[in-house]
Amino acid sequence: VQLQASGGGLVQVGGSLTLSCAASGRTFSRYTMGWFRQAPGKEREFVAAISWSGGTTYYSDSVKGRFTISRDNAKNTVYLQMNSLKTEDTAVYYCARDMGGVVAFRSLQTGDAMEYWGKGTQVTVSS
Repeated sequence: VQLQASGGGLVQVGGSLTLSCAASGRTFSRYTMGWFRQAPGKEREFVAAISWSGGTTYYSDSVKGRFTISRDNAKNTVYLQMNSLKTEDTAVYYCARDMGGVVAFRSLQTGDAMEYWGKGTQVTVSS
């Protein structure tokens, strides 16, 4: 399984970006997908996740109400729409696929439940 994130870039405070993550393989629709981020000097942080069907979504408190995760299983792609961006959103954003089965939310948040990771895309928000 390969995950390729794209769509990062430089944006001003208050602006918007949409990240995409394209996955290889034929079983994309069976797995929960997530977005994580890591800012310089900081630990990796959970951002959002979406269930296999798209029916359930999870967000960190820091992005709730500003970011929207979605997926298109026909295109093997998961998206992260980011609005009202802040300087503290600056980070490398990674998409990841979980290992399948029943996953505890805590494991999802820590990333322990994620089996495959993409290489990341840089998002820089300038003031």
